[in-house]
Order: sequence, then structure tokens, then C-alpha cells
Amino acid sequence: MTKVIKFKELRKIKDSLPDGSIHKIAESLQIPVETVWNYFGGYSYEKGQSCGVHIEPGPDGGYVSLDDTTILDMALEMVETKEA
Repeated sequence: MTKVIKFKELRKIKDSLPDGSIHKIAESLQIPVETVWNYFGGYSYEKGQSCGVHIEPGPDGGYVSLDDTTILDMALEMVETKEA
């Protein structure tokens, strides 16, 4: 399901993740770590892949349209667990 989120909000979620979470997400989904970084706004396409993230210009870094929210859902769950 497609979701639109502010780029600033997406980066805030990434920055709130516990240490090692990017690697855990990548391992769980059996994708390169760089692909998860790209999902959160990174630009490592040499080893990673694009993952259905489309960034549109706008305030606070613009808006991001996510084709698949699997990585986002996993990240949000990890952030919630960290805060609990």
C-alpha cells in the first residue's frame, strides 16, 4: 500500500531506531543493508537498490511516497519497542 510521509518525519524515524536496527531489518528481509539506507533517504545505489521511494520537493525536505511500507512498519515497531 502506498503511503506519503514528510521526508523530515522519515529521517526522524530512522534516527530514532536503536543501534543495529538497519542491519536487523536488512537481514530479516534478506536485502542489502544499503537498500534499507536508501529507503530512509540514502544514496548508496552501488551496492543497494532503489526500493520504491519517490521524493517530491517541498517544505521540510519534501514528501516521500513509499510504494511498500514493510521497512517503515518494521522500523516503527522497533522504535515503539525501544520506547517501551
